[in-house]
Amino acid sequence: MVTARYRPPVYLATRLVIMYARCGALDDARNVLDGMPERNVVSWTAMISGYSQSGRHAEALELFVRMLRAGCKPNEFTFATVLTSCSGPQSIHQVKQVHSLVAKTNFESHMFVGSSLLDMYAKAGNIQEARKVFDMLPERDTVSCTAIISGYAQLGLDDEALDLFRQLYSAGMQCNYVTFTTLLTSLSGLASLDYGKQVHGLILRKELPFFVVLQNSLIDMYSKCGKLLYSRRVFDHMPQRSAISWNAMLMGYGRHGIGHEVVQLFRTMTEEVKPDSVTLLAVLSGCSHGGLVDEGLDIFDLIVKEQNAVLSIGHYGCVIDLLGRSGRLQKALYLIQDMPFEPTPAIWGSLLGACRVHVNVSVGEVVAQRLLDMEPGNAGNYVILSNIYAAAGMWKDVFRVRNLMLEKTVTKEPGQSWIILDKVIHTFRSSDRFHPRKKDIDAKIKEIYVDIKAAGFVPDLSCVLHDVDDEQKERMLLGHSEKLAVTFGLMNTPPGLTIRVMKNLRICVDCHNFAKFVSKVYGREISLRDKNRFHLLTDGACTCGDYW
Repeated sequence: MVTARYRPPVYLATRLVIMYARCGALDDARNVLDGMPERNVVSWTAMISGYSQSGRHAEALELFVRMLRAGCKPNEFTFATVLTSCSGPQSIHQVKQVHSLVAKTNFESHMFVGSSLLDMYAKAGNIQEARKVFDMLPERDTVSCTAIISGYAQLGLDDEALDLFRQLYSAGMQCNYVTFTTLLTSLSGLASLDYGKQVHGLILRKELPFFVVLQNSLIDMYSKCGKLLYSRRVFDHMPQRSAISWNAMLMGYGRHGIGHEVVQLFRTMTEEVKPDSVTLLAVLSGCSHGGLVDEGLDIFDLIVKEQNAVLSIGHYGCVIDLLGRSGRLQKALYLIQDMPFEPTPAIWGSLLGACRVHVNVSVGEVVAQRLLDMEPGNAGNYVILSNIYAAAGMWKDVFRVRNLMLEKTVTKEPGQSWIILDKVIHTFRSSDRFHPRKKDIDAKIKEIYVDIKAAGFVPDLSCVLHDVDDEQKERMLLGHSEKLAVTFGLMNTPPGLTIRVMKNLRICVDCHNFAKFVSKVYGREISLRDKNRFHLLTDGACTCGDYW
């Protein structure tokens, strides 16, 4: 055609653009487009779509602007395609600009465009605008409903995602596997076992075709709700598994500190699937949480040598945690200084936590100084350093750290814990004064204190950094959110039932000891998920081995 100087008609040239774009030959597609004497909306949209699907978002947006300047009016497919290219630091600004054009061309209420619009607002972090677009849609299909639920889930607004799902499902929303996968993400964040079981039941009743991604979400949800037996049951019944399936199960065991299962499952996995870098991360984390130091280090060396895995800072973080757990703090410090990555606060924080466990003041001071330089406003670092000094009997330094916090006006992130009873989420904050049953909870926790002190419990006053007398410190410790949640669970569940509590931050030493003694004195199993891991406390002992 080129040799004969033949100019194909618009419809044929457009098909050439589509063909080249679908084959990934974007330069050839662009040459055809640029050589067209006239172009229609389909021609422009095909080329924009090609750029967008290949990740060349800047070129997609530039071509869209050129299309507008050429006087071609976009259709619903053009807008939906352009919106997927609004990404990066300027995404919210780009989405708003496209939104204004959508509104002017009366496509705002179009389901296809509306779904793309609300999805991009959500991905840009503006869930309020996403919800406005959703509420304006005259009709809502599975895609738009899933997009708004996903928006809440992606931003960690798990309560809101669950509430919206219930409303939409009651109104007749049709769900597909993407809807359920998104919802399971929120239920994992809430650690809501009862709702998770209900959603699993819905999935079974819908008789959806087998989707690996959906089964993976079920594995993850059950493990984060503290039900590894259910996770393993889903895993074992999968007709086919991806590397992600294996990794999800490995992470579940690791999160619960069951290191021997991590190692055993990893060995089985290597017979069926090639491990990847995520696998190594899951195995190292599991060995660390399970206390299998030597096994973890051996697996690290093996995979690095034989599998040529691409290592990330996360892998080094796990090895540092393994060294810290075994007390090899100086070696961990050298590894941080020699690794090919810039150490993050999380890396330094892991080593500082190990210094607290092993009461290593010299390394702890070096690490704490790095952290205080990087995160001068993070109260947790001051607290752990103060705990190290307190454990070493260095009270002058404890007071120095407290005064430093006052000088820098450092305040702790508000801790909150929650427990789900009878499908109701009960949330507690430190020294919660607003719970409707505050008086009952206060009376019960004092009763518990008497019982566990008689069994040998001693409050760890070093967890309080305020300069007050010991009696006041003890009262302050009583108000910690996880203690309130455990107490509420003890009050409102029958004897013998597991108490399941979640917390947004790392559990403090005193609350951990409190939960251990409650499990022993009252004969209760307590499942407590904090920011770092699961703690399963039974008969006065925890699966973390008092290391977290």
